[in-house]
Amino acid sequence: MRHSDGLGWDRFARMVSGRRSWVLLLAVAAAAMTVIGLAGSNEGAGQAPMSLPSAAESARAAAAADDFPGSDEAAAIMVATRTDDAVLTEPDMAALDAALTRAGVPATGGPRVIAAPDGRAAIAPIPVPADLNGFALTDRIDELRSTLTMDLPEPLRVQVTGGPAFGADIADSFSGANTLLLIVTALVVMALLIITYRSPVLWLVPLTVVGLADRVATSVGTVLAQLTGLTFDGSTSGITSVLVFGAGTNYALLLVSRYRDELHRHDDHRAALRAAVRRAAPAVLASNVTVVLALLTLLLAALPNTRSLGAFAAAGLVVALVFVLFALPPALALCGRKVFWPFVPGADGRDPAEHGFWAAVALRVVRRPALVAGAASAVLVVFATGLATTDIGLSRTEQFRVQAESVDGLQTLAEHFPSGSADPAVVIARTATAPSVQSELDTVQGVSRATQTGTSDSGTTRWSVVLDAPPGSADAFSTVERMRTALGAVPGAEALVGGSDAEALDIRDAARRDQALVIPLILVVVLLVLLALLRAVPAAVLLVGVTVLSALAALGAGSWISGTVFGFPALDTSVPLFGFLFLVALGVDYTIFLVTRAREEAGTHGTTRGMVRAVASTGAVITSAGAVLAAVFCVLGVLPLITLTQLGIVVGIGILLDTFVVRTLVVPALFELLGDRVWWPVNPARTANAESVGHTAVPPVSR
Repeated sequence: MRHSDGLGWDRFARMVSGRRSWVLLLAVAAAAMTVIGLAGSNEGAGQAPMSLPSAAESARAAAAADDFPGSDEAAAIMVATRTDDAVLTEPDMAALDAALTRAGVPATGGPRVIAAPDGRAAIAPIPVPADLNGFALTDRIDELRSTLTMDLPEPLRVQVTGGPAFGADIADSFSGANTLLLIVTALVVMALLIITYRSPVLWLVPLTVVGLADRVATSVGTVLAQLTGLTFDGSTSGITSVLVFGAGTNYALLLVSRYRDELHRHDDHRAALRAAVRRAAPAVLASNVTVVLALLTLLLAALPNTRSLGAFAAAGLVVALVFVLFALPPALALCGRKVFWPFVPGADGRDPAEHGFWAAVALRVVRRPALVAGAASAVLVVFATGLATTDIGLSRTEQFRVQAESVDGLQTLAEHFPSGSADPAVVIARTATAPSVQSELDTVQGVSRATQTGTSDSGTTRWSVVLDAPPGSADAFSTVERMRTALGAVPGAEALVGGSDAEALDIRDAARRDQALVIPLILVVVLLVLLALLRAVPAAVLLVGVTVLSALAALGAGSWISGTVFGFPALDTSVPLFGFLFLVALGVDYTIFLVTRAREEAGTHGTTRGMVRAVASTGAVITSAGAVLAAVFCVLGVLPLITLTQLGIVVGIGILLDTFVVRTLVVPALFELLGDRVWWPVNPARTANAESVGHTAVPPVSR
């Protein structure tokens, strides 16, 4: 089986590095242009992430609200104050009423502007079509804001907030953000490639290939969104681009590094490239399969945005793999040896595994493996303890990293109106049980006021419920839970509790369920891939264990930095799951690159020297790949949502820990401690010797 696999990879390497491989390069480029041309633009790029599961009670309440008059409209809220913080006068109220008329707000038969109890603020609901989203919603809210402030007397200040305004501000903040993300990412990758290869030419080849892969991945995501109904929103698109650029550049770095090593052994650059592809492609494929399968576990999640990320990111990484394996080798073959100018490697027989900085590091590690493994693991454990004090869950007003009028307006409203009145909860129940429902709502702790707001033709009644607690707070969540418990005991009520607080609670609970389901599946997937790749049980278990420890350390350190350095109030509910996924799946990449090389070297040199040679050979490329991937994830900070900034911080720290601590210190030390037993049940040294003499038994090679 191994022999036939080798022949298969050899045939593939000949195909992508041969003299006619330029035909394959043209075919890939033509297919890419076709996909980009046919897919069209991503209409969901300006939308906010869809986080609410359709089966959640708050989602069912929102669906039930469609039976009521006015369900085709959502309410934005105008909040008015004076810049001098004085009490609003009658002329002020008249000016606000005139502003509403200019904005086309219909008369209600009563006052449209409602004054706060302290008289220093006023609010007015403004109907907005409920089917607007993305940039169309942004245009409508911008029009409202412009109209309301037109000809307004100088002391008055008007802000537009509410659900539609939040959606508009998210769409507006993503306007141009993904283009900026792409530009910054490309510049970061370019700079790091130039530093890595010290060549003004070489970086153009992998960057062009990976950049084209990113554009194709975006087009594939657009097509998938059209076929599946999943939303390819701005945050999902941004994370997918980061993954494609980061992972694609890592694959390219591994292949080009192996190609440069082989150029020292071969006069013909195509022969060197063929040998590099033959050796590096299996590791690239294994790395890609690990991450893709881990991402596909997200399809089992309850949160829609989590499922979307799993589908689109997995598709993007498959595209990246195709471009690196089918387009990069032909491009390198066309360029020849001089693409490395001015440091062109010659066929001098030089062995990079026998000297250099990383060889010296590896030798020091294997001399004192217990001390190194213990000290490095202790550092990781200390970092992981940061999770013990981490708060998880951002309210709606805490989502933005940039200034947003919807957030400012809600904060202004909360200063002048009772807590919870800015965003009441919604209860829908059978009309026949309305007296009992009203009685229960009046007695629930934390409910300030429950008012019936209409009945539907389907026999249901709706209540607007003002809570004592501020929106998005733990007290508000507790009140929602008490309401659901109390109303669930009313016979025949079929009561549903919805609204923003109920939605946030349902999202939090669904995120916790997703973590409990998906995280174990990710670990199982990674373990199975490592077992299939290495065929060594101790090695696979050990690598999963240290990667998990590294991921926990990154989450702990990242949460501490998020709160202490950046002042963010908590981790978003999606960060632990996404962070763990990327840290485990991408962190295993580097151990795959290292350990597959160690297994290859162990066949000739034994476990200890094989690991030293593997560290020496891969040290520079893995360090460069880690720096690229960490920097690319940190670029997520250019996007406007705090959750993406936090994800960039956590994953960036984790990749650096994997690169400089786990791969450099912990893994070599543990392999030295276990010795040849780490490869059980098949010792690569014994297998290699047996194959070299026609499967004749030979004594095992010592460490």
